[in-house]
Amino acid sequence: MWPQGAIFVALPLLGPIVVWLLAPHRMSGWCDHLRELPWCPPYKILLLVWTAIYSIIGYASYLVWKDLGGGFGRHLTLPLGLYAVQLAISWTSLTLFFAAYSPGLALLHLLLLYGLVVTMALIWHPINKLAALLLLPYLAWLTVSASITYRLWRDSLCPGHQPLPKGEKSD
Repeated sequence: MWPQGAIFVALPLLGPIVVWLLAPHRMSGWCDHLRELPWCPPYKILLLVWTAIYSIIGYASYLVWKDLGGGFGRHLTLPLGLYAVQLAISWTSLTLFFAAYSPGLALLHLLLLYGLVVTMALIWHPINKLAALLLLPYLAWLTVSASITYRLWRDSLCPGHQPLPKGEKSD
């Protein structure tokens, strides 16, 4: 697998590194406020999960690349081109959420991303079944991320939907 495999595993990690460099102060404050969501993980868990997900999809892309003969031929355009597009959109959604704090735009990108990853899994399945299966944790995490992003977006539009601080009762 090495060194090409290492490149495939490491490449997806560039996006979160750049986002962290752009907005380290926002990463540490992830959901640390009075309207904390019950399913919102601490930022350290968030970083760990995204790192694992990006490494897994990087390895899956390596499996597809290897099974298609490697190199840079035309036959790689659709399966790995789709991977590159979804990776760019994934990085963009992280940037929109953490650096620009725009949960509405981040949610749109996450929904687009979900469709791209499902399409990618369908295209990768005939090439390498393991690579397609390795996308399932990514889809699960996108579901969690989209639900958190939706909730934060909704709360920003409709302050009345925000949960009360702990210990307070509604009138």
